[in-house]
Amino acid sequence: MGAGLITMSSFVGENYFFSRQVIWIAVALFSFSVASIIDWRFLRRSGVVAVLYTISIILLLLLLIFGAVVKGAQSWFSLGLFAIQPVDLVKLILVITLAKYFSRRHIEIANYKHILVSGLYTLIVFLVVVTQPDFGSAIIVFLVWFGMVLVSGISFKHLALVLGGGVIAFALLWFFAFAPYQKERILTFLDPARDIRGSGYNALQSMVAVGAGGVTGKGVGYGTQSRLEFLPEYETDFIFAAFAEEWGFFGSLLLFMFFGIIIWRIFTIAVRGSTNFETLFGLGVAVLFMANFTVNVGMNIGLLPVTGVTLPFMSYGGSHLVTEFLALGILMGQRKYSRSTHADVTSQELLGPT
Repeated sequence: MGAGLITMSSFVGENYFFSRQVIWIAVALFSFSVASIIDWRFLRRSGVVAVLYTISIILLLLLLIFGAVVKGAQSWFSLGLFAIQPVDLVKLILVITLAKYFSRRHIEIANYKHILVSGLYTLIVFLVVVTQPDFGSAIIVFLVWFGMVLVSGISFKHLALVLGGGVIAFALLWFFAFAPYQKERILTFLDPARDIRGSGYNALQSMVAVGAGGVTGKGVGYGTQSRLEFLPEYETDFIFAAFAEEWGFFGSLLLFMFFGIIIWRIFTIAVRGSTNFETLFGLGVAVLFMANFTVNVGMNIGLLPVTGVTLPFMSYGGSHLVTEFLALGILMGQRKYSRSTHADVTSQELLGPT
């Protein structure tokens, strides 16, 4: 978060993004503190998870009616002084939903129908998000499902079928769902030079910024690509490129190390979960963070298409930041009762009703 604040700060005069991000960080830390003292074992109940999932779908559908259009996507609720993006919270609810589903069927996960049913839960969210259209969030939704299917113990045969289905789904989306600008982003990814002044501009400037950082960087506040506004959206989608220009290769490695520590701690807490639900939830949170981090960094260095995915903890915005700390707060709340009754509770969850 500190790296994000330094990168988006102008160091002269009042900075809109910096000052508002400080407020969002305070809100996020408060959310983390409250969530960490709650006993989250009620999330094991199917009825609670069903209500959460239903609410998430309703929120996404309401966006199509009352949502504000920002940069071509109707994915925000405008509340006057600020706006919120419900899809960030929906991603966390999807993790909870899939963790609950797979935790009750962990022994028989090899049965292909459970992959299809979990895929149906995800598909509903995916289709509504694509309709907005929010292609970046839709990719994260798919990666969350795919990652949780993998950690749940899917066989390689079923994995091949899933990948095949993904290819077919992509083909269908290309011909019937993707907007022209989304297709152009993918085509520009394959050939960045095809439209340097148009859809390829952001990707080109981002790669220039990362390369300009060299080994040690230009120094804090001396990133010409971002400070002179050659690099668009450097406070949000392209904050990694702005950071890499000023901090260089070694600074980027340090940033990667910090993210690695976070993922390692999440895994550590997850494997000590008192039941399969806590373990799968923790692994799902790790998948969610890794998906956002990988897609954002990938598009910043030209390895993935530009999709408008934020970088966890660093990018400007309150919706994703509060959701990230809420997820960590839930993990810390679960950590208080980890392994206390692991054998008995796990047996009851797998063999009997909850």
